[in-house]
Amino acid sequence: MIYSYHMESKFIHLHTHSHYSLLDGLSKIPDLVKRAKELGMPALAITDHGVMYGAIEFYKECKKQGIKPIIGVEAYIAERTLHDKEPNIDNKRYHLTLLAKNHAGYTNLIRLVSESYLEGYYYKPRMDLNIIKKYSDGLICLTGCPGSRFSKHLRNDNIDDARRLLSEYVDIFGKENVFIEMMNHPEVDGTERAIKHMITLSKETGIPIVGTWDSHYLNKDDREAHDTLLAVNTHGSGFKLDGDYSFIDEERAREVFKDAPEAVENTLKIADMVDIEIPLGSWVFPAFDLEPGETAESQLKKAVYKGIEWRYGKET
Repeated sequence: MIYSYHMESKFIHLHTHSHYSLLDGLSKIPDLVKRAKELGMPALAITDHGVMYGAIEFYKECKKQGIKPIIGVEAYIAERTLHDKEPNIDNKRYHLTLLAKNHAGYTNLIRLVSESYLEGYYYKPRMDLNIIKKYSDGLICLTGCPGSRFSKHLRNDNIDDARRLLSEYVDIFGKENVFIEMMNHPEVDGTERAIKHMITLSKETGIPIVGTWDSHYLNKDDREAHDTLLAVNTHGSGFKLDGDYSFIDEERAREVFKDAPEAVENTLKIADMVDIEIPLGSWVFPAFDLEPGETAESQLKKAVYKGIEWRYGKET
């Protein structure tokens, strides 16, 4: 499919939450895509918290409306490893934005999200950099929101730690697939300091800055409804997102990223890197190798009887 980029927005959203970010995102997918289309955005990313439930609905809706779909995840990264589950230590976690560049990246994201639930779940579905390294092919890495390890280092003036982490991301994903993610939410403590450090590190390392806006709802006046959603999520703890987390347009983005104007243009650069085609409408079955002398039926029967032992202790 050919996507037209002329006379259109030079800013696209690469960090977007839909209502599949359960009790956190308010935007429904058809509305998100429609709004992007209205603002002349030739592409749009979905990056729900730790999940990909919305990926296919999003993919279909983007195709229907002539917008390039970018499928991603805002991943939860474990404090230590995804296997560590010690109270008061491993309930801490960080965010990292991962985008699929192609079909290989899409299937790797599926694998990573599955592992984060099956192996890494502790309060949230968590990954770690070791497993990401194993399934990094076809992925683009943005360094993450203010809740990322990279951003926290910068807000605390830990430049050396941030530099080391950036180097680790380059080793995992390849330099061409790593971008310094800049969010300018001034209500987050230390934002101005972090942005200055990002500009310095980008010049020093040659790793480009990309501007994102943590969109959790479509319009500014949706904020009150979003506060209510978060109150349900946090059992009325009073936690809310201060500031604007709506779906901003290019004009607002230019204003937000005026200290690093390339951050806006680089959103299109990333869109150009992405080319995902997901085959739909056919069945896909796993391929199992049969043991010598076995049929599919006999191997299934063997597996079932083996299961009796670990479920019930003995066969009766």
